[in-house]
Amino acid sequence: MSPSANGTAQLSNGTRSPSSSLTPGIYVPTVAFFTPDDTIDEAITAQHAIRLAKAGVSGLVTHGSNGEAVHLDHAERSLVTKTTRQALDSAGFSELPVIVGCGAQSTRETIQLCKEAADAGGSYVLVLPPAYYGGLLSTNHIISHFITVADASPLPVLIYNFPGACSGLDLTSDTILTLAKHQNICGVKLTCGNTGKLARVVAGTSGSDFLTFGGSADFLIQTLAVGGHGIIGGLANLAPRACLELMRLWQSGKQDQARKLQEVVARGDWTAIQGGFVSVKVGLQKYYGYGGEPRKPCTLPEGIKLTEQEEGFAELIGTEKALAK
Repeated sequence: MSPSANGTAQLSNGTRSPSSSLTPGIYVPTVAFFTPDDTIDEAITAQHAIRLAKAGVSGLVTHGSNGEAVHLDHAERSLVTKTTRQALDSAGFSELPVIVGCGAQSTRETIQLCKEAADAGGSYVLVLPPAYYGGLLSTNHIISHFITVADASPLPVLIYNFPGACSGLDLTSDTILTLAKHQNICGVKLTCGNTGKLARVVAGTSGSDFLTFGGSADFLIQTLAVGGHGIIGGLANLAPRACLELMRLWQSGKQDQARKLQEVVARGDWTAIQGGFVSVKVGLQKYYGYGGEPRKPCTLPEGIKLTEQEEGFAELIGTEKALAK
């Protein structure tokens, strides 16, 4: 191995071994922050990354479903990732990995995004399957896409299965297990909510370094119970300590306490699930004083809908603040 410019090591197959290791835990797909004139708010991006790191999360994800990636151009994507990486490094969290969402509709652009993620300081990439022309794509097409991307990506690849963002395209456990054999595919995020699939993937990759993450905090216990490795969940933008405590309680055998906290987390996550990343921004603005507007055509709710979303997080935030004391 030889060191590369961005701190990774070059492997014999041309891919790079990241300096920040991917471990079981809670990973946060961060939201995108904008200034009033609709440019990337670098200061808040850095502030948010450091707040989450100080809470003890295992890593951050830029340009996940919470990150408005489809609202950003390539330069903005790179800026968000670079700002996040530099903020973590400057605050003493250089060991925390930054996973970068790199899904695109063509194999060519996906590879381009993976290379840009590496240049911006990313540690891993998270790749959705292409789905716009889903009716024209067979399972073999999807497998070929991921293999081609993994062959070319300078960073290890995590598969991202999220039918809601992919016109209903839902990767099967068989497909994921086939892809898991690739030396540069290191894990999967399952936002499909199918815990049976999650269990099959965990069992099928037992003994390997492949990591299987749930995609939502409302089924963290279910993920851990079948041997999953944690979650990559947007709710942790608002309540990282609650998610971490839930994982700690379950792993330490305090199952009754874990189930009670899972109920609180699931109720809070239901608000986030119904309103998507916009609700997460509502919660950040209400309880932490920052969050701001999404990019148009998305907008913040108003009136009773805004109040309902704010109140939907109240119980969870109360728990979060208690854990922070």
